[in-house]
Amino acid sequence: MEFIEVRRDGRGVAEIRLCRADKHNALSAQMMTELEAAARGLAAEDAVRVVVLSAEGRSFCAGGDLAWMREQFDMDRATRRVESARIATALGALYALPQPLIGRVQGNAFGGGLGLISVCDVAVAVDIAKFGLTEVKLGLIPANIGPYVVHRMGARNAQEVFMNARLFGADEAVRLGLVNRVAGADALDEAVEAEVTPYLSCAPGAVRDAKALLRRLAGEVAPEAVEGAVDALAERWETTEARTGIAAFFDKRPAPWA
Repeated sequence: MEFIEVRRDGRGVAEIRLCRADKHNALSAQMMTELEAAARGLAAEDAVRVVVLSAEGRSFCAGGDLAWMREQFDMDRATRRVESARIATALGALYALPQPLIGRVQGNAFGGGLGLISVCDVAVAVDIAKFGLTEVKLGLIPANIGPYVVHRMGARNAQEVFMNARLFGADEAVRLGLVNRVAGADALDEAVEAEVTPYLSCAPGAVRDAKALLRRLAGEVAPEAVEGAVDALAERWETTEARTGIAAFFDKRPAPWA
């Protein structure tokens, strides 16, 4: 893999690492394909007891790669729908991991980056991180990530940030239910390890079964919700606002609604 690295240690802890630091770990088509493959591979490994999702560089994930998004303008609607659904597929594979998934958020996360955090069972963020669902500034909507974000945060909390592109800090991310804990940069690894260690004293099969039961009791993200969100984004891509917003971004000028 080029943009995703998978590491394993002798304790049964695996790490999925985003390795596109020069692009702030923005999710390209290849990166999302690799991310899905990594998640599906680890799901099948009985020796893996806990998975950590991490990233290289200053940013955790800047969201969808806008160059990849711009290419979708030249596709017909059916092809564009398949292409844009890549992030929903990758998130679905992470969400379906039978092992606990711990997010190590060492930097800013926007758009699809919040989707990645939302599929984690526990997320620990550095105290200086900024977050935001910024899609509406571009004339788009946080659709493919939406089912997971709302499931994670709850509709009431999501209403505060889902449709206004407002940026918020790590402490507010805790209040909104996106992040579980906050740590300083020099204490982040220790905080993540504190989340990982307790699982290693538990029966691995029981942990997996407990996670599956929790999902059933709490209500899982339904496939029809994911499909409906993908459709909603496909419709939004057809609008003049979407084309205008993306074009303005690449031209480095304000969108007409700004």
